[in-house]
Amino acid sequence: MKIVSTLRAVLSAVALIGAFPAFAQDYPSKPIRLLVPYPTAGTTDPLSRMLAEALGKALGQTVVVENKPGANGNIGTAEAVKAVPDGHTLVVVSSGTLATNPALYKSMPFDVKKDLVPIATFSSVPNILVVHPSVPATNLAEFTAYVKANPDKINFGSSGNGSSMHLAGELYRKMSSTQMTHVPYTQLSQATSDLLSGQIQTMFQLVPGISQHVRAGSVKAIAVLGPRRNPALPNVPTSAEGGMPGLESASWLGVMAPAGTPKAIVERLNREVNAILKSPEIAKRYNDLGAETLIGSPDDFAKYLDAETRKWSEVVRFSGAKID
Repeated sequence: MKIVSTLRAVLSAVALIGAFPAFAQDYPSKPIRLLVPYPTAGTTDPLSRMLAEALGKALGQTVVVENKPGANGNIGTAEAVKAVPDGHTLVVVSSGTLATNPALYKSMPFDVKKDLVPIATFSSVPNILVVHPSVPATNLAEFTAYVKANPDKINFGSSGNGSSMHLAGELYRKMSSTQMTHVPYTQLSQATSDLLSGQIQTMFQLVPGISQHVRAGSVKAIAVLGPRRNPALPNVPTSAEGGMPGLESASWLGVMAPAGTPKAIVERLNREVNAILKSPEIAKRYNDLGAETLIGSPDDFAKYLDAETRKWSEVVRFSGAKID
Protein backbone atom coordinates (compact mmCIF):
# COMPACT_ATOMS: atom_id res chain seq x y z
CA MET A 1 0.00 0.00 0.00
CA LYS A 2 2.87 2.36 0.79
CA ILE A 3 4.35 1.78 -2.69
CA VAL A 4 0.98 2.49 -4.31
CA SER A 5 0.57 5.72 -2.31
CA THR A 6 4.04 6.84 -3.25
CA LEU A 7 3.40 6.05 -6.92
CA ARG A 8 0.16 8.05 -6.85
CA ALA A 9 1.96 11.03 -5.31
CA VAL A 10 4.67 10.91 -7.98
CA LEU A 11 2.11 10.65 -10.80
CA SER A 12 0.14 13.57 -9.36
CA ALA A 13 3.27 15.70 -9.19
CA VAL A 14 4.18 14.83 -12.77
CA ALA A 15 0.67 15.69 -13.94
CA LEU A 16 0.83 19.03 -12.11
CA ILE A 17 4.17 19.88 -13.69
CA GLY A 18 2.83 18.97 -17.11
CA ALA A 19 -0.15 21.25 -16.56
CA PHE A 20 1.97 24.34 -15.80
CA PRO A 21 2.49 25.45 -19.45
CA ALA A 22 -1.24 25.28 -20.17
CA PHE A 23 -1.97 26.97 -16.85
CA ALA A 24 0.45 29.77 -17.69
CA GLN A 25 -1.29 30.32 -21.03
CA ASP A 26 -4.60 30.87 -19.22
CA TYR A 27 -3.02 33.23 -16.69
CA PRO A 28 -4.43 35.31 -15.14
CA SER A 29 -7.80 33.63 -14.64
CA LYS A 30 -9.01 35.94 -11.86
CA PRO A 31 -8.10 39.25 -10.16
CA ILE A 32 -4.55 39.51 -8.81
CA ARG A 33 -3.74 40.55 -5.23
CA LEU A 34 -0.78 42.89 -4.91
CA LEU A 35 0.20 43.03 -1.26
CA VAL A 36 1.92 46.28 -0.32
CA PRO A 37 3.41 45.71 3.17
CA TYR A 38 3.83 49.40 3.88
CA PRO A 39 1.56 52.29 4.96
CA THR A 40 -0.31 54.48 2.50
CA ALA A 41 1.83 57.46 3.57
CA GLY A 42 5.01 58.10 1.59
CA THR A 43 5.84 57.21 -2.01
CA THR A 44 5.75 53.39 -1.94
CA ASP A 45 1.96 53.27 -2.07
CA PRO A 46 1.40 55.63 -5.04
CA LEU A 47 4.28 54.09 -7.00
CA SER A 48 2.83 50.61 -6.39
CA ARG A 49 -0.68 51.69 -7.34
CA MET A 50 0.50 53.24 -10.59
CA LEU A 51 2.16 49.94 -11.48
CA ALA A 52 -0.90 47.92 -10.39
CA GLU A 53 -3.26 49.97 -12.54
CA ALA A 54 -1.08 49.64 -15.64
CA LEU A 55 -0.42 45.94 -15.00
CA GLY A 56 -4.13 45.24 -14.70
CA LYS A 57 -4.74 46.82 -18.09
CA ALA A 58 -1.90 44.84 -19.65
CA LEU A 59 -3.09 41.52 -18.22
CA GLY A 60 -6.81 42.09 -18.69
CA GLN A 61 -7.54 41.49 -15.01
CA THR A 62 -7.91 43.81 -12.04
CA VAL A 63 -4.84 44.09 -9.81
CA VAL A 64 -6.14 44.79 -6.32
CA VAL A 65 -3.72 46.59 -3.99
CA GLU A 66 -3.89 45.54 -0.33
CA ASN A 67 -1.84 47.45 2.25
CA LYS A 68 -0.48 45.17 4.99
CA PRO A 69 2.01 47.34 6.94
CA GLY A 70 4.09 46.37 9.93
CA ALA A 71 7.64 45.43 11.00
CA ASN A 72 9.22 47.28 8.06
CA GLY A 73 7.43 45.07 5.54
CA ASN A 74 7.90 41.73 7.30
CA ILE A 75 4.22 41.21 8.16
CA GLY A 76 2.78 41.66 4.69
CA THR A 77 5.62 39.77 3.03
CA ALA A 78 5.15 36.85 5.43
CA GLU A 79 1.48 36.71 4.39
CA ALA A 80 2.45 36.67 0.72
CA VAL A 81 4.81 33.69 1.02
CA LYS A 82 1.93 31.56 2.37
CA ALA A 83 -0.25 32.19 -0.68
CA VAL A 84 -0.84 29.65 -3.45
CA PRO A 85 2.05 30.07 -5.93
CA ASP A 86 -0.12 30.54 -9.00
CA GLY A 87 0.72 34.15 -9.87
CA HIS A 88 -2.50 35.54 -8.42
CA THR A 89 -0.78 36.83 -5.27
CA LEU A 90 2.19 39.15 -5.65
CA VAL A 91 4.01 41.32 -3.15
CA VAL A 92 5.85 44.62 -3.33
CA VAL A 93 9.24 44.31 -1.64
CA SER A 94 11.81 46.92 -0.72
CA SER A 95 15.48 47.29 0.06
CA GLY A 96 14.60 47.65 3.73
CA THR A 97 12.56 44.46 3.95
CA LEU A 98 14.87 42.22 1.95
CA ALA A 99 18.38 43.69 2.16
CA THR A 100 18.53 45.11 5.70
CA ASN A 101 15.85 43.39 7.80
CA PRO A 102 17.71 40.04 7.93
CA ALA A 103 20.66 41.86 9.57
CA LEU A 104 18.47 44.00 11.85
CA TYR A 105 16.02 41.44 13.23
CA LYS A 106 16.91 38.51 15.47
CA SER A 107 14.62 36.28 13.44
CA MET A 108 12.69 36.66 10.21
CA PRO A 109 9.23 35.21 9.47
CA PHE A 110 10.39 34.09 6.03
CA ASP A 111 13.55 33.16 4.13
CA VAL A 112 14.15 35.60 1.28
CA LYS A 113 15.87 33.07 -0.98
CA LYS A 114 13.71 30.03 -0.21
CA ASP A 115 10.24 31.56 0.11
CA LEU A 116 10.20 34.19 -2.63
CA VAL A 117 10.92 34.36 -6.35
CA PRO A 118 11.97 37.68 -7.95
CA ILE A 119 9.88 39.05 -10.79
CA ALA A 120 11.10 42.60 -11.42
CA THR A 121 12.44 45.73 -9.81
CA PHE A 122 10.39 48.77 -10.70
CA SER A 123 11.46 51.88 -8.80
CA SER A 124 14.29 53.53 -6.92
CA VAL A 125 14.08 56.60 -4.68
CA PRO A 126 17.52 57.92 -3.69
CA ASN A 127 18.50 59.44 -0.39
CA ILE A 128 19.82 62.99 -0.43
CA LEU A 129 22.17 64.65 2.03
CA VAL A 130 20.65 67.95 3.16
CA VAL A 131 21.76 70.39 5.85
CA HIS A 132 20.33 73.32 7.77
CA PRO A 133 21.38 76.67 6.22
CA SER A 134 23.53 77.40 9.28
CA VAL A 135 25.94 74.60 8.34
CA PRO A 136 28.87 76.26 6.51
CA ALA A 137 29.04 73.79 3.63
CA THR A 138 27.82 73.80 0.04
CA ASN A 139 29.40 70.59 -1.21
CA LEU A 140 30.43 67.17 0.06
CA ALA A 141 34.09 68.02 0.64
CA GLU A 142 33.18 71.08 2.72
CA PHE A 143 30.60 69.12 4.68
CA THR A 144 33.07 66.34 5.49
CA ALA A 145 35.69 68.88 6.60
CA TYR A 146 33.11 70.55 8.85
CA VAL A 147 32.03 67.25 10.42
CA LYS A 148 35.64 66.24 11.05
CA ALA A 149 36.28 69.59 12.70
CA ASN A 150 33.24 69.06 14.95
CA PRO A 151 33.22 65.39 15.98
CA ASP A 152 29.99 64.20 17.63
CA LYS A 153 28.54 67.73 17.49
CA ILE A 154 26.53 67.14 14.33
CA ASN A 155 23.14 65.47 14.80
CA PHE A 156 21.56 63.64 11.88
CA GLY A 157 17.90 62.71 12.03
CA SER A 158 16.14 59.72 10.50
CA SER A 159 12.76 58.04 10.31
CA GLY A 160 13.94 55.40 12.76
CA ASN A 161 16.62 52.95 13.79
CA GLY A 162 17.62 50.81 10.80
CA SER A 163 15.75 52.97 8.27
CA SER A 164 17.32 53.87 4.92
CA MET A 165 17.91 57.39 6.25
CA HIS A 166 19.74 56.03 9.29
CA LEU A 167 21.84 53.54 7.34
CA ALA A 168 22.68 56.10 4.63
CA GLY A 169 24.14 58.24 7.41
CA GLU A 170 26.07 55.26 8.77
CA LEU A 171 27.41 54.50 5.30
CA TYR A 172 28.62 58.09 5.06
CA ARG A 173 30.27 57.87 8.51
CA LYS A 174 31.94 54.60 7.54
CA MET A 175 33.29 55.93 4.25
CA SER A 176 34.34 59.35 5.58
CA SER A 177 35.67 58.19 8.98
CA THR A 178 33.60 60.85 10.72
CA GLN A 179 31.61 60.99 13.95
CA MET A 180 28.00 62.18 14.05
CA THR A 181 25.13 61.51 16.45
CA HIS A 182 22.11 59.66 15.12
CA VAL A 183 18.72 60.94 16.29
CA PRO A 184 15.93 58.48 15.41
CA TYR A 185 12.37 59.83 15.16
CA THR A 186 9.07 57.96 15.31
CA GLN A 187 7.47 60.61 13.10
CA LEU A 188 9.36 61.63 9.98
CA SER A 189 7.47 64.91 9.85
CA GLN A 190 8.94 65.84 13.23
CA ALA A 191 12.46 65.06 12.02
CA THR A 192 11.95 67.28 8.98
CA SER A 193 10.50 70.03 11.18
CA ASP A 194 13.50 69.86 13.51
CA LEU A 195 15.85 70.10 10.53
CA LEU A 196 14.05 73.18 9.25
CA SER A 197 14.27 74.82 12.68
CA GLY A 198 17.91 73.86 13.22
CA GLN A 199 17.30 71.46 16.12
CA ILE A 200 19.23 68.90 14.09
CA GLN A 201 21.84 69.85 11.50
CA THR A 202 21.48 67.27 8.77
CA MET A 203 19.46 64.41 7.30
CA PHE A 204 19.91 61.76 4.64
CA GLN A 205 16.31 62.19 3.56
CA LEU A 206 14.57 60.61 0.60
CA VAL A 207 14.23 63.01 -2.32
CA PRO A 208 10.40 63.19 -2.38
CA GLY A 209 10.21 64.11 1.30
CA ILE A 210 12.55 67.10 1.12
CA SER A 211 12.65 68.34 -2.48
CA GLN A 212 10.12 71.14 -1.91
CA HIS A 213 12.22 72.49 0.98
CA VAL A 214 15.36 72.36 -1.17
CA ARG A 215 13.66 74.32 -3.93
CA ALA A 216 12.36 76.84 -1.36
CA GLY A 217 15.87 77.32 0.08
CA SER A 218 14.80 76.16 3.56
CA VAL A 219 17.58 73.55 3.51
CA LYS A 220 20.75 73.15 1.47
CA ALA A 221 21.21 70.05 -0.68
CA ILE A 222 24.76 68.71 -0.57
CA ALA A 223 24.57 65.55 -2.70
CA VAL A 224 22.14 63.00 -4.11
CA LEU A 225 23.20 59.49 -3.06
CA GLY A 226 22.44 57.95 -6.44
CA PRO A 227 24.32 56.94 -9.59
CA ARG A 228 22.89 59.90 -11.53
CA ARG A 229 21.29 63.26 -10.82
CA ASN A 230 17.67 63.08 -9.79
CA PRO A 231 15.07 64.53 -12.17
CA ALA A 232 13.25 66.23 -9.28
CA LEU A 233 16.42 68.13 -8.31
CA PRO A 234 18.59 68.19 -11.45
CA ASN A 235 20.95 70.87 -10.13
CA VAL A 236 22.07 68.81 -7.13
CA PRO A 237 25.28 66.84 -7.83
CA THR A 238 25.69 63.16 -7.04
CA SER A 239 27.98 61.90 -4.28
CA ALA A 240 30.38 60.64 -6.96
CA GLU A 241 30.54 64.14 -8.45
CA GLY A 242 31.26 65.38 -4.94
CA GLY A 243 34.26 63.08 -4.63
CA MET A 244 32.73 60.07 -2.84
CA PRO A 245 31.93 57.37 -5.40
CA GLY A 246 30.23 54.45 -3.69
CA LEU A 247 28.25 56.66 -1.34
CA GLU A 248 24.96 55.46 -2.78
CA SER A 249 21.72 54.74 -0.95
CA ALA A 250 18.22 54.36 -2.28
CA SER A 251 14.91 52.88 -1.25
CA TRP A 252 14.20 50.56 -4.17
CA LEU A 253 11.05 48.59 -4.86
CA GLY A 254 10.37 45.34 -6.64
CA VAL A 255 7.69 42.72 -7.19
CA MET A 256 8.03 39.13 -6.01
CA ALA A 257 5.86 36.03 -5.86
CA PRO A 258 5.68 33.02 -3.55
CA ALA A 259 8.32 30.39 -4.29
CA GLY A 260 7.00 27.74 -6.67
CA THR A 261 5.28 30.19 -8.99
CA PRO A 262 5.65 28.77 -12.53
CA LYS A 263 8.58 30.17 -14.46
CA ALA A 264 6.37 30.99 -17.46
CA ILE A 265 4.20 33.24 -15.28
CA VAL A 266 7.24 34.93 -13.72
CA GLU A 267 8.68 35.62 -17.16
CA ARG A 268 5.40 37.00 -18.48
CA LEU A 269 5.00 39.29 -15.49
CA ASN A 270 8.57 40.50 -15.93
CA ARG A 271 7.92 41.35 -19.59
CA GLU A 272 4.71 43.21 -18.74
CA VAL A 273 6.28 45.19 -15.88
CA ASN A 274 9.29 46.18 -18.01
CA ALA A 275 7.02 47.27 -20.86
CA ILE A 276 5.06 49.46 -18.43
CA LEU A 277 8.24 51.04 -17.06
CA LYS A 278 9.43 51.89 -20.57
CA SER A 279 6.31 53.98 -21.10
CA PRO A 280 7.19 57.71 -21.15
CA GLU A 281 3.98 58.44 -19.23
CA ILE A 282 4.87 56.11 -16.34
CA ALA A 283 8.49 57.30 -16.31
CA LYS A 284 7.31 60.91 -16.05
CA ARG A 285 4.83 60.14 -13.27
CA TYR A 286 7.58 58.36 -11.33
CA ASN A 287 10.05 61.20 -11.96
CA ASP A 288 7.50 63.74 -10.72
CA LEU A 289 7.56 61.92 -7.37
CA GLY A 290 11.37 61.94 -7.25
CA ALA A 291 11.58 58.27 -8.22
CA GLU A 292 13.28 56.53 -11.11
CA THR A 293 12.23 53.39 -12.97
CA LEU A 294 14.32 50.23 -12.61
CA ILE A 295 14.18 47.77 -15.50
CA GLY A 296 15.71 44.29 -15.59
CA SER A 297 15.22 40.53 -15.67
CA PRO A 298 14.41 38.27 -12.69
CA ASP A 299 18.08 37.23 -12.68
CA ASP A 300 19.14 40.89 -12.64
CA PHE A 301 16.88 41.39 -9.62
CA ALA A 302 18.37 38.39 -7.81
CA LYS A 303 21.95 39.58 -8.40
CA TYR A 304 21.09 43.13 -7.35
CA LEU A 305 19.47 41.84 -4.16
CA ASP A 306 22.56 39.77 -3.31
CA ALA A 307 24.82 42.80 -3.75
CA GLU A 308 22.52 45.05 -1.71
CA THR A 309 22.24 42.48 1.08
CA ARG A 310 26.02 42.20 1.38
CA LYS A 311 26.44 45.97 1.34
CA TRP A 312 23.81 46.84 3.93
CA SER A 313 24.59 43.91 6.21
CA GLU A 314 28.08 45.38 6.59
CA VAL A 315 26.66 48.84 7.31
CA VAL A 316 24.24 47.42 9.90
CA ARG A 317 27.14 45.67 11.65
CA PHE A 318 29.17 48.89 11.55
CA SER A 319 26.27 50.86 13.06
CA GLY A 320 25.42 48.28 15.71
CA ALA A 321 21.71 48.75 14.93
CA LYS A 322 19.34 46.00 16.05
CA ILE A 323 15.57 45.56 16.17
CA ASP A 324 14.23 42.94 18.56
